[in-house]
Amino acid sequence: MSQALFAEARFNDDDASRDFLESVRWPDGSICPHCGGVERNSRLQGATHRPGLWFCGDCRGQFTVTVGTAFEHSKVPLHKWMLANHLLCSSKKGITAHQIHRTLGVTYKTAWFMCHRLREAMAGNESGPLGSGGGTVEADETYWGTSKRSKAGKERAALGARGYEHKEKIVALVERGGKVRGFHVATVTGKSLKPILLANVSQDAHLMTDESGAYYHLEKLFASHKKVVHSRGEYSRGNAHTNTIEGFFSILKRGLVGTFHHVAPKHLNRYVGEFSFRYNTRTTLGYSDNDRAISALKGISGKRLTYLPVKAAQSA
Repeated sequence: MSQALFAEARFNDDDASRDFLESVRWPDGSICPHCGGVERNSRLQGATHRPGLWFCGDCRGQFTVTVGTAFEHSKVPLHKWMLANHLLCSSKKGITAHQIHRTLGVTYKTAWFMCHRLREAMAGNESGPLGSGGGTVEADETYWGTSKRSKAGKERAALGARGYEHKEKIVALVERGGKVRGFHVATVTGKSLKPILLANVSQDAHLMTDESGAYYHLEKLFASHKKVVHSRGEYSRGNAHTNTIEGFFSILKRGLVGTFHHVAPKHLNRYVGEFSFRYNTRTTLGYSDNDRAISALKGISGKRLTYLPVKAAQSA
């Protein structure tokens, strides 16, 4: 990020950041979050009115641009929210709450909560099935961390543990040349993965997987289903491979291991959503860092996250 970007008014002044947020949320004029009114809204600019306050002539209610969003009732200055959002969106492998805490001059607990609110804004904004029109979709799973706990409640791997049962399971689907959707799941079985595939992959898509038994008997559900057999040293066979989804997992793992170091299982899905969002708004799809930040801000509506207790050891 250049020094000129840090100097922009929206990152240093609340009035400028409020104007910027209004232009993102209300490109065609203000909308009352209480009744949806658009024609009789007026800005309140009296000496006793707080900045950014609007009045709705339909329901007689008052509102600001943050009502009904992840920023509602926050005591953190709005320009710091804008800066935190941009930092999360422009950091390819993520940025820790400790770094946000040092950069913005807020407490660690505040920075942790801000990051999770912004992750909520990034998540769940994709709609429609992947691979529509005969596209190719890759499906795969990866494993991370451990779900074993010591008597003290700390997560640790069982001594000599083998296999993947003690690890957290992440399943992802990616359309080649398109977008990805990731899920933190309890088990990786045909019973648990089939509903995810049916809900997120078009029936006319061509599905590519490895030889895992969780993907058996899918030929009748999609246009075709090809497998690569990793156990025989096979990683591609013509058009059949899972290299695209492996590339996404590589970025995700580098962030989890190299940036965050530790993520509590109950929050893992938010981190997967964060990395999925950045992948879906990557440069090769025509997005700049600023475009990505604006896209995240468009997702803050209805994403109010109530307070969650946090301990420094729980999440980076």
